[in-house]
Amino acid sequence: MVMSVRTHFVRCFLNSHISHIFVPPRNFIPLRMAHTASVHIPSLKKTIAVPTGLFINNEFVPSIDSSEKITPINPATEEIICSVVSASPKDIDAAVAAARKAFQTTWGKNVTGFARARLINRLADLIERDQQELAELEALNNGKPVRIARDFDIGDSIQCLRYYAGWADKIMGQTLEVDNKTKLAFTRHDPIGVCGQIIPWNYPINMWAWKVAPALAVGCTIVMKPSELTPLTALKLSELVKEAGFPPGVINTVPSYGPTGGAALAAHPDVDKVAFTGSTITGRKIMESAAKSNLKKVSLELGGKSPHLVFESADLEQGENFGHTTPLLLPFPLLRNTIVWILRHLQDENASHRSGLWAANWAALGICYNTGQDCTAGSRVYVQESIYDKFTELLVARVKATVIGDGFDEQTTGGPVVSKGQYDRVWNYIEAGKQEGAKAILGGVKRTGKGFYVDPTIFADIRPDMKIVKEEIFGPVLSVGRFKTEEEAIAIANDTNYGLGAGVHSNDANQCMRVSSALEAGTVWVNQYNLLSNNVPFGGKKQSGIGRELGSYALEEYTSVKAVHWNFGERLEWPL
Repeated sequence: MVMSVRTHFVRCFLNSHISHIFVPPRNFIPLRMAHTASVHIPSLKKTIAVPTGLFINNEFVPSIDSSEKITPINPATEEIICSVVSASPKDIDAAVAAARKAFQTTWGKNVTGFARARLINRLADLIERDQQELAELEALNNGKPVRIARDFDIGDSIQCLRYYAGWADKIMGQTLEVDNKTKLAFTRHDPIGVCGQIIPWNYPINMWAWKVAPALAVGCTIVMKPSELTPLTALKLSELVKEAGFPPGVINTVPSYGPTGGAALAAHPDVDKVAFTGSTITGRKIMESAAKSNLKKVSLELGGKSPHLVFESADLEQGENFGHTTPLLLPFPLLRNTIVWILRHLQDENASHRSGLWAANWAALGICYNTGQDCTAGSRVYVQESIYDKFTELLVARVKATVIGDGFDEQTTGGPVVSKGQYDRVWNYIEAGKQEGAKAILGGVKRTGKGFYVDPTIFADIRPDMKIVKEEIFGPVLSVGRFKTEEEAIAIANDTNYGLGAGVHSNDANQCMRVSSALEAGTVWVNQYNLLSNNVPFGGKKQSGIGRELGSYALEEYTSVKAVHWNFGERLEWPL
């Protein structure tokens, strides 16, 4: 039998480019290593097996030299879930060495984009298979509702991986004219190398995907440090990394405390890039360590104090259309129910009272979603004077309908804040707001009993110099102010050290263009808020960070551009 040229080429291609990648057989079952905890979920009467070792070279291993443990807490019960190994600086060295070896041998420039895409898609498939269990583990460790973790966080993470899998074989440079008769130049976008990735506790799985997907797509290897507060799902995802068939060392997971593992990664001389999402204070430290060590590339997604501007030109009809046509909003019941409420109760009122009120839906989403633990939380709302009273009345009603409770209850729309430290921080700000003269028109009263629960709190009668107006709270605390003119609104919105997100609510297209252009923020939402797409870049200005996540722009954070100058016709005379 004669083999066709095409068949011969394909076989040679596969043998030479991806033969070294482990492809699991159909009946492959990942080995349970000794470092495993059985995590019990009483409300579901089930147990989840969670690896508790460091994931280095596709194995869960103990620390080289440390007995220190991390003890994740269930924020709904304040009980210890289990304990996991905490990486020491020597463990970080071992993980970086594993990532470097993989980059030089089984990943990096040694595999094709096609091969990388296949594995990333396989990983997305496995996460989709285990979506429910991952959501349950996320709810247990982070506190957020299971359905929010499952349908939003993990659903988006699966899409993010598939989006970047599509990019893996499309990393392109340029061909540049120099001299058509003798020379040309072209550029290559090479993988930058070993990447340290440090992710936060508010979206553990989502931030894992945002970081991992573009890095893998271009050929980088990874040392991932999850938050010490929420390490469990990153470890569970590591099992799926191995099952998907990634070579050892491509993705390594090292739970550790920030001053230990995070600092070691940021300062490591063999890490080529560090990506961090978290506080501005820690971001500064990481940037300093990167500069003092090997001037590694840095991307930072930091804090925010994001404003909503609600103009009197915003009207009800657009809110009605959104409620009927946007399926993404339906899992968050406040939004659609609010629109129905407006239609039922306001249809007989005059237009001046109706104008601007539907924006309360988005303002409620902006501060209530994820219990306000969001870098783009819309924690400052400024409303034009003519609609201030009616808007505030509706906003209070919408936020009051939020159900803060146990994440395993399907009726819950928000869970507890993540930790005792975060609980104390949020309450310190609430008390500061009261002491500085702001008026709590909703909330501001502590619950009794177990759990780090904070009910949404809305402050009115605010001043620009108040702590609750100036500083990032990272909880469900909203400040509501007023403005008279467009110019005043822009000035108030921009009066912050941050520049991550902002919202504009108006039915005047010209005004939307003017204001969105003038706002100093990396992302501006017009007549919506806090909805992101994997193909649209996200990042901040000012002290909200540098670099971009998502979209094609994220690929640039993990590549370095090499220019190649090719002489094919010039003969150099010497001496000059």
